[in-house]
Order: sequence, then C-alpha cells, then structure tokens
Amino acid sequence: MEIITSRRNPMAVHIKKLGTSSSYRREHGEFLCDGDTLLGDAVAAGAAITVVLTSALEPFNLPADTQVFYAEQEIIDSLSPLTSAQDTLFICKMPQVPGISDFLARLGSGDGHFSVMLDSLQDPSNVGAIIRTANALGVSCVILAGHCADPYNPKAVRASMGAIFRQDVRRAGYDELAELRQGGMRFVAAATGADCIDIRGADLRGAVIAIGNEGSGLSREVLELCEMKVTIPLAFGSESLNAAVAAAIIMWEARRHGG
Repeated sequence: MEIITSRRNPMAVHIKKLGTSSSYRREHGEFLCDGDTLLGDAVAAGAAITVVLTSALEPFNLPADTQVFYAEQEIIDSLSPLTSAQDTLFICKMPQVPGISDFLARLGSGDGHFSVMLDSLQDPSNVGAIIRTANALGVSCVILAGHCADPYNPKAVRASMGAIFRQDVRRAGYDELAELRQGGMRFVAAATGADCIDIRGADLRGAVIAIGNEGSGLSREVLELCEMKVTIPLAFGSESLNAAVAAAIIMWEARRHGG
C-alpha cells in the first residue's frame, strides 16, 4: 500500500480535481465517492473501482486490480469536496451507457415501464435523491436533459446512497428526446395550473414523466413534447414541493397504477 503524505502527490491532485470539476470527471471517465458504506455498495454492484484512499485499515474484498493508498485523515479532509469527510475516498469508472437512441428499442412497448426525466435540475443533492428513489421504485431510466446537475457530483453520489451504481441514468439532448417522441414514446409533464390533470387519475403507463427545474419549471422544448400535464394536489396556500419530494410522489403514483 502506497502512503500519500502530501496534497501535491499526483494521485491526491487527481482525487481533488475529480471532486471539484465535472469537466475533469468527463475527461477522465471517473468519479469520486466517499465512505465505507458506499464502497461496500460499489463492490456489491460490481462497479469498476480503480483507486481507494483511506486513513483506516485497508478495505477488504476489493477487486484485485484496485490501487490502495493510505493517508492521514487531515489529507483526506483536504481532498474531499464534502464538508463531513469520512475516512475513505475512492474512484470509480463511469459506466459506458448506450445513447438514448436505443432507449425505446430496449424497453419495447411494455406498459410496465416508465421513466422520469429531469429537466435542468440544478441541485446535485436533489438529482441524487431522485436517482435513489427511482431505483427503489423500479423506474426504468432517469433521463437528464438540459443543464441538469452532474449525477457524478460527489453530493449527488452521496445522496443516491449507492443507487448510482445500480440505476440506469442517461443524458439526452432535446433533439434526441424529440426523436423518442416521434418513435412513439409518451411524454407527460409534471406541472401546475388549471390545464393539469390530478396525478391520482392520470395514466402514466409507459410514459416518460418530466420534472422541471426547482425555480423555473419545465423548458419550452420539453413542454412541447408532452401530451398532457399532471399535478400533485396541495393544501390551500401551498405553492410547490421540493423537486425530489415531488418526484418521489410522482414515481410512487406511477408505480401504484401499474406503470
């Protein structure tokens, strides 16, 4: 096991950049995770773990080709992008997910499938929480559209509670979504207003349910794809829900009605 004693160590610099830069993550095809529990989830899911940095004993049951480094907790604290760093940081390779163009063909025409699309959600913790709920409720895919937060942001990874290693997550441009619509995919908008249907009576089977930005809602491009709008009925005087909470209710309703 190699010992890292400086934040200027090349591996330490690499870890730091993975935690702070989405473009660096995309360039290297890797992302940073933290904590022994998450490491156990990654191992169980068969994730491609490349590097482990720990201030504790060497983790067990790692893939044979995993590089393991030791550092004092002070160094780990300085490298972690999270305010409450744990004693283990580790790097995983991003999964090689086929493009969204194969999505319709992979699902077929079965009504038992439904997916959610996040349109420019800005908060990585919300994105991670939605991925966690989607995985728990058997959602086929989480589609990220527009300027959505990076699902491999360390805050999103932590909020997913290991679901990032199991859930199908794909990015898609608005033009690709339009192709899916032309191919027969149904799109439904989660929105507010008099023209919305109460979600409790909506048919969401086989649909992609679009959830908008925390502040501005759904984009014009997405709204134009949607064949109907659904809403969650709220108590008088309430205006909105947190995006992750709204998404959880929507996914629960879709699953409850056989989506």
